[in-house]
Amino acid sequence: MTLSTAWFPPVEFFALLAKNTTVYLEACESYRKQTWRNRCRILTANGPMDLRVPVMHDGARLITEIRIDWSTPWLRQAEYAIDSAYYSSPFFEYYRDELFSMLGPKPEMLWEMNLSIIDFFCRKIGIAPQIVPTVDYVREPEGDWRDALSPKRASPLNVTPYWQVFKDRFGFVPGLSVMDLLFNEGPESLVYLK
Repeated sequence: MTLSTAWFPPVEFFALLAKNTTVYLEACESYRKQTWRNRCRILTANGPMDLRVPVMHDGARLITEIRIDWSTPWLRQAEYAIDSAYYSSPFFEYYRDELFSMLGPKPEMLWEMNLSIIDFFCRKIGIAPQIVPTVDYVREPEGDWRDALSPKRASPLNVTPYWQVFKDRFGFVPGLSVMDLLFNEGPESLVYLK
């Protein structure tokens, strides 16, 4: 199976990781705007909210060459939004500091930051897929999920509903970042990915 990289990927991304022992992460594709590659979705008191990482292209085309733009306080704003959305979730305090400290060194490349985030959530959820960056671009690889998960359309995967902080206001909201699942279900997160 082949997936594109993602920043705080959606729960559906981890449902795929949980079901596969080897996953190819596309390292040879061109960067595309308005995808999960540099954005995520959280659930706030006002409804779903997208957070994004500003990037600099500098003539780069490959996803592995995309630099993070640290000239604005986007990380502080993202952390504030995450704190506001999840401070009352049952497991937020157990993961918050480690998660935010991982972003503190201000990684230079989007690809590297995304790999660190994916690894963090795999460890906390309790899955250990072998993640292999691709070495060549293949137009239609077997098990191609690179474009199936998108912030612009509903996921083709159905995730088992779990408890969400603002479920009483909005019902169950699919397509949220895996942090929503982990902060709400903690060690039981894996149950919802099978």
